[in-house]
Amino acid sequence: MTERLEQRYCVKFCVKLGDSQARTVHKVQQAFGDEAMSAARIKVWYNRFKDGRTSVESKARSGRPSTSRNEAVVDQVRSLVMQIRRITIRELANETNISVGSVHSILIQDLGFRRIAARFVPKLLTSEQKQLRLEIAQDMLKIVDSDPNFLNTVITGDETWVYGYDPETKLQSSEWRHPTDPRPRTARQARSKVKVMLTVFFDSNSVVHHGYAPHCRTITKGYYQEVLGRLRQAVRRKRPDCGQRATGDSTTTTHPPILHI
Repeated sequence: MTERLEQRYCVKFCVKLGDSQARTVHKVQQAFGDEAMSAARIKVWYNRFKDGRTSVESKARSGRPSTSRNEAVVDQVRSLVMQIRRITIRELANETNISVGSVHSILIQDLGFRRIAARFVPKLLTSEQKQLRLEIAQDMLKIVDSDPNFLNTVITGDETWVYGYDPETKLQSSEWRHPTDPRPRTARQARSKVKVMLTVFFDSNSVVHHGYAPHCRTITKGYYQEVLGRLRQAVRRKRPDCGQRATGDSTTTTHPPILHI
């Protein structure tokens, strides 16, 4: 608001000097740069001062009262936001019966709020689940310290969707061309609608087992039991040493494979 008053004083000064409307617009925009009023607003105030107006203050407007940002309204907005964190500015305006601009000013200037998108994390764990994972990690570290070969017995798994084909990206379609050559063109492709779920299990050496889910097969507990059964057979076939149990000679003792999915 202070900058607007300064610019209005400048317009009034130019009118007093007898500058033309176009020259006044040029001077104000040159002096204030990006913060300058629009050319239309400068012309409006130029005509007002030329017609004899002396005050640079805006006249009081009728209609909505200017006291919409009082303490009661601010407390009401704060209470609504604390109850519903995802409430929109328009919904707040309807609830408090004030303008959208006033609600925005209350949120930003009076309450110091800002709208932030949620950060995606792999899992939302409770305190008990976090403590359990900490204890498991500590146990794993103790085992690794006692047996450096322990990590070689760990088999981990993951799953992903495999599509029938992937469309060529814009970077992949780029070519070396001379500036005078025509720009290459390629047909736009959508991602394949044909897809199948691939499950892969691997250890520190290589892939131990992989398999594709049957078409239209629902992924259930029973399906995973079948997958683990096939994985067990693959481990016995490809990693026979992982299945050895402790014998009388402690030097031949190995851990059974540990699965992490």
